[in-house]
Amino acid sequence: MPEERVEINVLYFAAASTATGLSQELVSVTSGLRLADLGDVLVARHPKATALRKILDGSKWSVDAEMVDDPDAVELKGGEEVAVICPVSGG
Repeated sequence: MPEERVEINVLYFAAASTATGLSQELVSVTSGLRLADLGDVLVARHPKATALRKILDGSKWSVDAEMVDDPDAVELKGGEEVAVICPVSGG
């Protein structure tokens, strides 16, 4: 039986938005994909965004406006809004 594909809405902020050239996009993923593995999907979708892997590795995630402490514990079912929250510095 083929794996079920679902769509999620990914929001990009700050450096992630600059790297991808997008503020958001619909991404098709396998139902049950761990949030921790979403970075691999996004890097594969944006091969010209050479800094994206480093940006994602240093970022936090939120799902449906809730910050995620353990991306390994979150499975994406479809319909979620996932935000890439880049670290910010301020003075």
